Amino acid sequence: MSYDAILVVSFGGPEKKSDVIPFLENVLRGKDVPRERMLAVAEHYYHFDGKSPINEQNRNLIAALEKELAEHKIALPVYWGNRNWHPLLPDTLHQMKGDGVKRALAFFTSAFSSYSGCRQYRENIAAAREVVGEDAPIVDKLRVFFNHPGFIEAVADNTIGGLLQLSAGERGRAKLVFTAHSIPLSMAQTSKYEAQLQEASRLVAEFAAAARGGRSDFDLVYQSRSGPPSQHWLEPDILDFLCQYHQAGGNDPVVIIPIGFVSDHMEVLYDLDTEARNLCVELGLRMVRVPCAGTHPRFISMIRELIVERMSLDKGNADVERPALGALGPSHDACPGDCCPAPRRPIAPARG
Repeated sequence: MSYDAILVVSFGGPEKKSDVIPFLENVLRGKDVPRERMLAVAEHYYHFDGKSPINEQNRNLIAALEKELAEHKIALPVYWGNRNWHPLLPDTLHQMKGDGVKRALAFFTSAFSSYSGCRQYRENIAAAREVVGEDAPIVDKLRVFFNHPGFIEAVADNTIGGLLQLSAGERGRAKLVFTAHSIPLSMAQTSKYEAQLQEASRLVAEFAAAARGGRSDFDLVYQSRSGPPSQHWLEPDILDFLCQYHQAGGNDPVVIIPIGFVSDHMEVLYDLDTEARNLCVELGLRMVRVPCAGTHPRFISMIRELIVERMSLDKGNADVERPALGALGPSHDACPGDCCPAPRRPIAPARG
C-alpha cells in the first residue's frame, strides 16, 4: 500500500503561563490525581515561565526531517499532532483530510514500548479519527526504535561528547547512569519497557566503552514519578540513587544519560538539570548531563530509514533489511492486539 504523508505524534506542552493549567487538566482528565498534585507540577512549568520546550523541539525535529526527506527525494508532507496540547490530533487529522491525505505513517516521539508510550497514542489516533468522521486518514505506526542503530548511535555519540567534558582520569572512573520515565509496575509488567531500556542502555554503554578506558558498566534508574505513594512504580529514583551512591562512598563523576526521552523537554530540564544537579552540588558530586537524541543527524536519518523500510515492506518486499542491534532484534511492524494493555490503576501525568 502507498502512503501520502508522515504524522509526527507527541505529548504536547504549554507555550505560556496561561496554558499550564488547561494543559495539565487535559493530561489529567479521567485520572484520579489530586488537584494539589497538579498544582505542584504546574510550579515546575512556572519555573520556566510556563513554557515547555517540547513544542519547539518538535518543530525543529520536523524541519530536520523535512530536509532529510527532500534530500533523499521522498515527497511526503510532514504533519504534527499532540495528545495534550495544540496542535491536537483531531485538528491535525481534520487538516490532513482537507489536504486529501488518505493514508499516513506515524512516528511517535517515544522509543520504548509501554501503554503510555505506544498503545495510548494509537488510541488517541483512533479517537481523533472518530472525531474527523468519514474519510478520516488511515494512520499506521512505524515500529518501536529503541535498538535501531540510528537511535543508539545518536545517544552514544552524545554520551561520548559528555564523557569528553571530563579529564582522561575522570572518564575512566565516571559512573554511567541512564534514566527513563518511571511508570507504574502494573504498566511495566504488561510491556517490554524495562527489557528494552536495559538493552538500549547496554548498547550505548558498549559504544562508549572506548572513551571510558574499556569500561561498559552502567546503572539504569528512573525519574519523574508522579503517582500516589500507595502505587508501586519502577525504581530506583534518580535522586535516591545519587544519595545512596554518595552514602556508599562514591565520589567519582556521574554522567547522566536520559535515554528514555528523545528530546530535552520539561522532565529533563527540571528533574535532571534542576533537581538532580542541585543534589549533586549538595553532595559534592561532579555531574554531566548528556543531551537527548533531539535532532542529531543520525537520529533524523533513522526516521527516514524507518519510513523507507515500512514503505518497502508494504510493497511486498520481504527481503528488506530491518536493522536492529543486540539480542532483542527489531520490533514488530504492527502491534498485536494484546500489546501493552492499559494498567488497571489510573496513571498520573508525564510532563512534556
